[in-house]
Amino acid sequence: MEQTNWLSLIIATLTPTIVGTIYYHPKLFGTVWMKSIGLTEEDFKKQNRVLLFIISLVMSFILAFFLTNFNNSTGQEGAFDTFGHGAFHGLILSLFIIMPVLVTSGMYELKNFKNIVINFVYWLITLMLMGGIVDLMNHWPNS
Repeated sequence: MEQTNWLSLIIATLTPTIVGTIYYHPKLFGTVWMKSIGLTEEDFKKQNRVLLFIISLVMSFILAFFLTNFNNSTGQEGAFDTFGHGAFHGLILSLFIIMPVLVTSGMYELKNFKNIVINFVYWLITLMLMGGIVDLMNHWPNS
C-alpha cells in the first residue's frame, strides 16, 4: 500500500454515491427502478439515511481498495496505467461477478428483468469509472 494514491482511492470510494445520485434520480432511472420493486418515495423517507450513507461508503471503500489492488497487481504497470485499462477491469468484473450475482439473487427475490438490468447497468458504469480512476491515478504523486 506504500504506492497507493490515496486521492484516487477517495475519489473511487465516492464514485458509487455520485453515479447513484445521478443514475437513480427520478428523471433518469429512479422512478422506473422504484416501480420495478414496488417502492415509493415515502418508503425511502422511513430509512435511516445516515446509517445507509455510512454503510454505503464503507462498502464503496472496500470496492475501491479491491480495484486498486486488482488493477495494479504484478505485471499491470507502465503502459497499463490508463483509464481505459482500469475501465476494462471494471467491465470484466461487472460481466463475470456482478451480473451473475445480480441475476441469480434477482431471480430468487422475484425481481423483474427491468430491475435487474437497471441495477446491472448502474454497477457496470460505476465499476468501469472506479477502475479507470484508480488505474489512471495510481502512480501519480500523492502530494
